Amino acid sequence: MKIVLASNNPGKLAELHAMFAPLGYALIAQGSLGIAEAPEPYHTFIENALTKARHAARLSGLPAVADDAGLCVDAFGGLPGVQTAFYATQFGYPKSDNNNVRALLEQMSGIDNRRAAMVSTLVALRSPDDPEPLVAVGRVVGEIAREPMGSNGFGFDPVMFIPEFGKTFAQLPVEVKNANSHRGRAAAAMVALMRERWL
Repeated sequence: MKIVLASNNPGKLAELHAMFAPLGYALIAQGSLGIAEAPEPYHTFIENALTKARHAARLSGLPAVADDAGLCVDAFGGLPGVQTAFYATQFGYPKSDNNNVRALLEQMSGIDNRRAAMVSTLVALRSPDDPEPLVAVGRVVGEIAREPMGSNGFGFDPVMFIPEFGKTFAQLPVEVKNANSHRGRAAAAMVALMRERWL
């Protein structure tokens, strides 16, 4: 079965494609179907993921899966949250992963409470009006490192230090990171839900 991924983020596509492979589902990026990104006007991961999945399902005619993920920093009251991808822009930097990391480290320079969580909310729909969307959430708690370390991954992976591994996500082998990341945990839960409800 083909499922459209409601994202044009190559990092997300690569991670989720590997995670959904055991089901025999082929993930297709919405951009390859000429589908533009949906607006994300909401303040919660679940609302934005549902909106993105409905948009992709409606325009593609295929089942859709959407991920809304972000970094929730305790010292900032859970922010940047759903605005994670645009974090750097509020400090005058162009939107990019490297600038997001730079802005975060600058904003946290005098802060001792480094606790943060990476959160991923996945939503899957059989059709745009599916009354029973599948929802899976993955969450990993760690600490914001004082400087970037590692070259694997994307986003905030170089500064997301995971105490149980003693490394940042970007220092872990890709297969270890995928199995233990917020998105990996959400995808594992989603695969179980799809097996139970869709197959």
